[in-house]
Amino acid sequence: MTAPDELDHAALDALPQGHATSYVRILLTTAGLLPPRDENLALLINWTDRTLAKLPGHQATLIRPSPSSTSSATLVGARRSARGRYTYTAHKGDCANIRAAIDFLTWLDTQQHTLQSLTQEDLDIWAPTLRARSIPFIRWAGARHLTRAGLTIGHPPSQLPGQFQIEEDHYEELRRCLTDPTLPSDVRIAAALIRLYALPLTRIVELTTDHLHHDAVHTYLTITRHPVVLPPKLARLIDDHLEDGSRHGNEATRYLVPGRATGRPRNPAGLSDKLKRYGLPARAARNAAMMQALADLPPVVLSDLIGIQPRTAERFAAMTGENWSDYLAAARPHPHQTS
Repeated sequence: MTAPDELDHAALDALPQGHATSYVRILLTTAGLLPPRDENLALLINWTDRTLAKLPGHQATLIRPSPSSTSSATLVGARRSARGRYTYTAHKGDCANIRAAIDFLTWLDTQQHTLQSLTQEDLDIWAPTLRARSIPFIRWAGARHLTRAGLTIGHPPSQLPGQFQIEEDHYEELRRCLTDPTLPSDVRIAAALIRLYALPLTRIVELTTDHLHHDAVHTYLTITRHPVVLPPKLARLIDDHLEDGSRHGNEATRYLVPGRATGRPRNPAGLSDKLKRYGLPARAARNAAMMQALADLPPVVLSDLIGIQPRTAERFAAMTGENWSDYLAAARPHPHQTS
């Protein structure tokens, strides 16, 4: 491969996207030779371009973003990026949405249908195999009159969580996270954050040093908008982990649990597998931590504290048997109430 005539982001995008390319891009951006950009949004745009280039023309025309397709993944991603909220996990989710839309269009082709000829009966045939990620595209097509009027499709019913830990196992695993030096530090940090704060791995991998701050007494981790005090052992563990990464010249130490690619977050699926290998699986522990938190907090408070969807917290709260309607009624200001 010959060297590009002009070194810019587009030239680097044309190269194989490995550690070397990522490292060079970060160096050039840090030196001011390349302008900064949202790398997560760039990943989505480049992946979309490569994916659409392989599609039949009629599919690419429907998937490709345009000024009229305001719900398209790349335009939504661009708006979120402008607000500083477009994460690596969001990029992966948008790629999955596009794949689901392609799967649906491919199914239409195999049935010799088009969006215009799609009937409710056809949609009902597809629905049992429907992944929830297909629904936004189908609704988008209907809103733009690309399908017949009156077609209906709903989200599959939510499944209640089925994996939990008993309390003794939960606290024993937390003790291991905080005290066992034979465990890798990234495993200890991620597993402890799950067991203490019920954080999902998708949020843990996005945590950076910007989310940490110290005062004379405590170390705080800001989750969404709210700082929480870290236990001293976990605070020291995180500080040592970041210092060790800095000593080894790891440019990715901006992330608390950095990925292999320089400057990129860890893949949540890969981190989940690593936790399992060390006997600290994520799902059951997070479910148990959610239930423990909801014993003390109403779901609306917990969802705001750790940045999860309110309906997720409500589902867990329903399993605890707690009724927070009295709390919500008391917290809601009355029309004639004065301060």
